Amino acid sequence: MSLDVCVVLAAGEGTRLRPLTELYAKPVLPIDGRPVVATLLHDLRAAGIREVVLVTGYHAEQVEALVGSGDAFGVEVRTVRQPRPDGAADAMRRADATPPYLVTAADTVYSNGDIGRFVAAAGGASAGAISVRRQPGRPRTTRIRVAGGRVVRVVDPDSPDDLTAAPLVLVGEPVHDRLREVTSPPYERPYDSGQAFQLAIDAGASVPAIEIGRTRDLTYPVDLVRENFPYLGSL
Repeated sequence: MSLDVCVVLAAGEGTRLRPLTELYAKPVLPIDGRPVVATLLHDLRAAGIREVVLVTGYHAEQVEALVGSGDAFGVEVRTVRQPRPDGAADAMRRADATPPYLVTAADTVYSNGDIGRFVAAAGGASAGAISVRRQPGRPRTTRIRVAGGRVVRVVDPDSPDDLTAAPLVLVGEPVHDRLREVTSPPYERPYDSGQAFQLAIDAGASVPAIEIGRTRDLTYPVDLVRENFPYLGSL
């Protein structure tokens, strides 16, 4: 299965990062001194992605100006705007990508090589795949239930494991076809398309859970200092 397209979701408002996001789109803020979305696009290219569908919304012009045509990152970018913050399932429908394709948040930095390893491991999953990470101490409401390497419940507070879904998924045709059925919140876990995944799983689809390493994100204003201070100290 050839996998060279990724839908990058960059329309969110980043409300927990206010007041920073009153002026700036979250994906253009830096981790290690470089805009998060720039690091992401370089990593996608290294993983073999050639085409990116960039879904923008809040402060769209900032993200679009930074990414441009994608030439600077070695990818071809097609931009789609989401007029209202109606969740990622809506954004993915607007992207109008042909499955299979990756979907990722535009504001997450993955551990080195993790996107490529996820692509390699998910390559044979015709329905879809979800990346997971171990996050001890996270609220139980963010847990995902996995059995035998397969996702059983996308959200399960009673799961005995400390696994949570990461914002990197593979969408195959069975999940893609379910996106039109997602019409209401919640818009979280894993990356806002969880309902479509759960509907496909409940209908008999096999969705692997692929464990990746630590992810880095700017959730609160203090994270901007925490994630950049080591880099600034090395200059």
